[in-house]
Amino acid sequence: METIKCRSLTNNKSKIARTIQKVINLKTATRIASNNGIGICLLTPHNKFDQDDLNTTCKSQNSTDNHKQKDAKAKRRAILEALVAKLFASITTIKAAYAELQMAQNPYCGDAIQAADQAVVDELKQLSELKRSFFKNELHLSPQVTMMLAEIQEQQSLMKTYEITIKKLETDVEVKGSDIGSLKKQLDEAIAFNKSIEKRLNASGPLSMFDNIQFSLLNPTHFAQLLHYTLRSMKSFVKLMVREMEVAHWDIEAAAKAIEPENIVFSKPSHRCFVFESFVCKTMLEGFNHPNEEHQSEYYYFIEFKKIKSVNPKQFLTHNPDSSFARFTRAKYLQLVHAKLECSLFGNLNQRKLVNSGGFPDSAFFNAFVEMARRVWALNLLAFSFGEDVSIFQVSKNCRFSDVYMEAVTQDSELENPNSDTDLRVAFTVVPGFKIGKTVIQSQVYLSPVKIF
Repeated sequence: METIKCRSLTNNKSKIARTIQKVINLKTATRIASNNGIGICLLTPHNKFDQDDLNTTCKSQNSTDNHKQKDAKAKRRAILEALVAKLFASITTIKAAYAELQMAQNPYCGDAIQAADQAVVDELKQLSELKRSFFKNELHLSPQVTMMLAEIQEQQSLMKTYEITIKKLETDVEVKGSDIGSLKKQLDEAIAFNKSIEKRLNASGPLSMFDNIQFSLLNPTHFAQLLHYTLRSMKSFVKLMVREMEVAHWDIEAAAKAIEPENIVFSKPSHRCFVFESFVCKTMLEGFNHPNEEHQSEYYYFIEFKKIKSVNPKQFLTHNPDSSFARFTRAKYLQLVHAKLECSLFGNLNQRKLVNSGGFPDSAFFNAFVEMARRVWALNLLAFSFGEDVSIFQVSKNCRFSDVYMEAVTQDSELENPNSDTDLRVAFTVVPGFKIGKTVIQSQVYLSPVKIF
């Protein structure tokens, strides 16, 4: 009986010990879980919770922690973005201050230089303080406010930079305007000087070299010298005509193509003037080999040459409206100056009507033409004073260049042929050549590169 009691007592002690051990374990687990911020669900025979409720509670706590971490990252990112915006705004402010500093150098302004320098220094101090706060992790910035202030600062700095740029451009415009005025004045003076030179060259002065010429000593050299002065007068008239065409808004390139329709390669745009020179020379020298007064002696032509080279052409035409020279002048003017060209240049056909009626206009354009006509007429008279056959010749297009019969109107450096697959050929004749007996006076031609196939 005692043995049974002892066993019963021993079993009771074992149960009590196990119960106490369970309580101790539960308290320990509860304390550990409480320290970790996690609730404990006691699963005892008398107090049981569902396992799903425990999982839901744990997940909710984890989600809260994740949201806190995301919020912290977002706030950190916003602060850094505000910091970058503030840095960029400071850089823009420094650029504006530097631009103002440069502007104050010329013209010199001490106060503006000092103010710009102080603005740069103040902004650099702010950047230095911002750097120190960043590295010490002491940035206390309100992202929204900082971003807004940075935007305002940057816009103000940009406006300041634009104002400085506008002032600089206005100053540059004033300087350029002053330069343009000075250059225009120089150009007007140069044009006036050139006109005075042309007027002297076109006067009868250059022909005074033939004052002492004797009939018995005539030779082709005299003809070549007079031809030189005649061509100079032609060039002067062509320049005047082209200048008037430009003032009347003519398309010079289209006008040149109307005279020389073939595609010509000009080494320079200014070389299109040679096309107009070619047209004027061809028109004025047409019929050159036919004397205007037949059955006259060589000496008669020489005397007429001596007369015409010394007279004032306008006065001569006014007093001798029915002379051979007057008829020549009227015919050549009507042939050279087309009605459409005259109407475009002068707005009417008054000069043409006056010439048709036997009169002679008093204009700078017509006076330049008359001087050119006088020299061509004198050249014609001198040619027939030699008593030999006189003829002119044109060079055909695409002919090879020949030193015997041709002279290039452009400089030698412009005639260099850099490509081996091209060859220089005659594009057109500018001034025809002359033959007086056995003497040949070279023609003047414009050369253009042609591909060799």
